[in-house]
Amino acid sequence: MEFVVNFLSALSGFVWGPVMLVLLIGAGLYLTVSLKFFTVKNMPLAFKGIMGGNKKGRGSGEISPFSALMTALAGTIGTGSIAGVATAIFWGGPGALFWMWITAFVGMTTKFCEILLSVYYRQKTDNGSYVGGSMYFIERGLGPKFKFLGIMFSLFCILACFGTGNMIQSNTIAESLKGSFSVPPEFTAVALFLIAGAVILGGVKRIGEFASKIVPLMAFLYIGISVLVCIMFYDKFFDVLSLIISDAFTGTAVQGGFAGSTVMLAIRYGMARGVFSNEAGLGTAPIAHAASSNDCAVNQAILGMLDTIITTVVVCSMTGFTIIITGMWTSPDQLNGATLAAAAYSFAVPYGDKIVTVSLLFFAFTTILSWSLYGERCCIYLFGEKSVKYFRYLYVVLVPVGAVSQLDVIWLISDCANALMAIPNLIGILLLSPVIFRLVEKYKQTGIVPSFDESEEMGHPHWKQVLHDHFSHGESRSPK
Repeated sequence: MEFVVNFLSALSGFVWGPVMLVLLIGAGLYLTVSLKFFTVKNMPLAFKGIMGGNKKGRGSGEISPFSALMTALAGTIGTGSIAGVATAIFWGGPGALFWMWITAFVGMTTKFCEILLSVYYRQKTDNGSYVGGSMYFIERGLGPKFKFLGIMFSLFCILACFGTGNMIQSNTIAESLKGSFSVPPEFTAVALFLIAGAVILGGVKRIGEFASKIVPLMAFLYIGISVLVCIMFYDKFFDVLSLIISDAFTGTAVQGGFAGSTVMLAIRYGMARGVFSNEAGLGTAPIAHAASSNDCAVNQAILGMLDTIITTVVVCSMTGFTIIITGMWTSPDQLNGATLAAAAYSFAVPYGDKIVTVSLLFFAFTTILSWSLYGERCCIYLFGEKSVKYFRYLYVVLVPVGAVSQLDVIWLISDCANALMAIPNLIGILLLSPVIFRLVEKYKQTGIVPSFDESEEMGHPHWKQVLHDHFSHGESRSPK
């Protein structure tokens, strides 16, 4: 067992190391520049959609565009938005928050592209489900010879969903409730089993409905408390902003209980936690967006790209601001993770640690729901729709198991699988990038990009020609 743990630890350090971060950030930067900052220019349209313009949708699908976004957000706004930010600041200093923002900026385009491909290449099953994601756009866009990449993605996603999306989240909830409210883990396990089962066994529509009600509420409550803290310390706010930006390029000196940090540490932990928080490039959120009733792939992608902004720039920043503005990041107690966040909120407002616990509870529980959908869709891809009920039963059973178990090895396996999902996903996005460029050009001309039709010129038998035309002539022609 020790050999397995050491191997997984080394693998986790590698797959989440500099090479992977460069690939993820580099891909996002390439796509951002190649699309001529299309995502940045269309941010007003995205916010218009989230304020009500796309709540119902006009096309085929199982859930509304808004519900699809909320389901995806349920999976990304998780423990990383609290504990992950605190860890980044603990090791990288205030400057780490700036590099988290950078990952959100370039990750926004990566997420736009993967959602666009997912909705464009989605399929309708015999039972009427709309399925999509990396596995589908890889096979349908690149052809059957690349199906092994879709299989790789699906296997890694299922591994990650049982660990990262399920058992680890329920364990976090149980430990937090035990520490803050003395709730026995066994009681938490039973409660999670009943509530999660009631939602998950209802399928994507029930998950979407639940997420569309709970996610906005939990986000507004957490953001509201954080804004209150910033108002209480308003005289320090601009000094904090200046500190975040300056330390991102100079490093952070030793202060109080903070041991100091270099620029490289700020970049490393800021980018790593930024990618972990918004999951841009990992390929999870597009699975939820593929079920959207939006009749235009580009419109859904524009709405969906807000995922990274809401998760990293808004929610994660609220955690970071609170930790820095209260001065708890220099605490001599060397607090880290969720305990550092809890200490910061407790310093500012009564029962701050309880607020963090409740926030973690909601964040982690909604993550359990979203990841059940991700794993379910991967099972459909690998084994067909008949496997769905068996997957749901197993997934729900593992929720209470995670709440009462030690998960050291599960953590490592999930961590590795989570990162390895990005490899086939990024390969698919980059090889299909000329298709993305052409679809965006078509959208600019016509205002709509419907789902993929096997009879179109851009079908997967011609993907090599699309790639050749793009790089040979330096232009992106619209699909016929």
